[in-house]
Amino acid sequence: MSADFAERRVKMVDGQIRTTDVTSAPLLDAMLVVPREAFVAPVQRDLAYIDEDIRIANGADGPRYLMEPSPLAKLMQLAEIDPGDSALDVGCSVEKVPASLLDQLAEGGRLVAVEGQGNSGVARLFLKTGGVVTGRGAFNAAIKPLPGFERIRAFEF
Repeated sequence: MSADFAERRVKMVDGQIRTTDVTSAPLLDAMLVVPREAFVAPVQRDLAYIDEDIRIANGADGPRYLMEPSPLAKLMQLAEIDPGDSALDVGCSVEKVPASLLDQLAEGGRLVAVEGQGNSGVARLFLKTGGVVTGRGAFNAAIKPLPGFERIRAFEF
């Protein structure tokens, strides 16, 4: 089946992203040109613009997904990425951001992630200022977890 992916990108941006408070013009422009179909297997390309997570791999530690467009765009907007910034996309879905990732932030660095599972997930922004990392919740998000970042269970009061 031949697909007009450019038209699908426009429909995704207009119907899934703009309607969820994503207002950053550079981000919207990027979402209009980055081909989501390039990040899925050829047999999944017709699904690249649906409003759902798409399973893209099955690893030994669990499945991996391409995040649905809206929460991905909201996370990128929250990060406030500027043209001169360096960015690393580790994967946005974790039960708890490990200290080892927060320790790698440069001064003034930002990290965005969804912490929690299922409908209890909260998008959080972490910022390193004066050598101290602080975080705040920004919006609720239910996304698939990233395998290997499960919280280590410990006895808690």
